[in-house]
Order: sequence, then C-alpha cells, then structure tokens
Amino acid sequence: MNELLVDIAVNIPNPGTGEPPPGSRGILTILQWVKWVALAVCVGGLIAAGATMAIQSRRGEGGEHMGRILMVLGGVVVIAAAVSMIGFLVRTSGAGG
Repeated sequence: MNELLVDIAVNIPNPGTGEPPPGSRGILTILQWVKWVALAVCVGGLIAAGATMAIQSRRGEGGEHMGRILMVLGGVVVIAAAVSMIGFLVRTSGAGG
C-alpha cells in the first residue's frame, strides 16, 4: 500500500513546468467539439427566432420574438466568454497547440 502511494506521489506532474498534464489533449478536443455544437445550436435558434418573427409579423403579432433573439444572442456571448477563458487558461498553462 505504501509503495502505491509513493509511486503516485512520484508520478504527479509538476504544474510549474509549463507542460500540460497527461490526457489534457483529449479534454481540449472534447471542449472544442462542445463549443462548435453549442454555436451551431445558437445559429439554429437564431434561424428559428427569425422564422417566428416573420410569421408573427405576418399575423400582426409581435414583441415576443425580440426576447427570443436576445436570449439566443446572450447564449452566444456566454459561449464566447467561456471559450475565451479556456483559451486564456490553456495558453498560460502551456497546453496550447
């Protein structure tokens, strides 16, 4: 049991070396896929909001579509902020590629 703990303690990566921890490339790949899927969903949401706006203006209804568009654009801002934050953290930790 003690040998296992010593082995784990010896093989822990040093975060001060600028090298990414083992397995971080896979996590970054997953995050990039999630980013693009989320942005594609936002584009679909904008298209749906635009179609709804066109139908409602034809019927003489209105007002609700602006809230939907603002919600979608707010989602895009949150996604962009998250991507920027992750990009900054990856660059400062040296895991960029």
